[in-house]
Amino acid sequence: MAECFLYRHLPSSPPRFYRVEIAYDLFDDVAVICEWGVVGGLKHRTSQSFANLREASQLADGLREDAVQRGYQEDALSWQM
Repeated sequence: MAECFLYRHLPSSPPRFYRVEIAYDLFDDVAVICEWGVVGGLKHRTSQSFANLREASQLADGLREDAVQRGYQEDALSWQM
């Protein structure tokens, strides 16, 4: 349904990514899937299901805002310097 990719690169560490997706799961509930990790390396993943799209959207928006507060940006070119 909807997906957001964010990236962060600090000079002293490898580039990192953060992805938030809203999708339907196997039981027709709405799921918020969150992945994060090092670009090209290991990643972590969590998923949380909701009965309606409004609750899922609120969580996804909050996760995106938290990542931006931690320095992640939507511009993929910001880590390709």
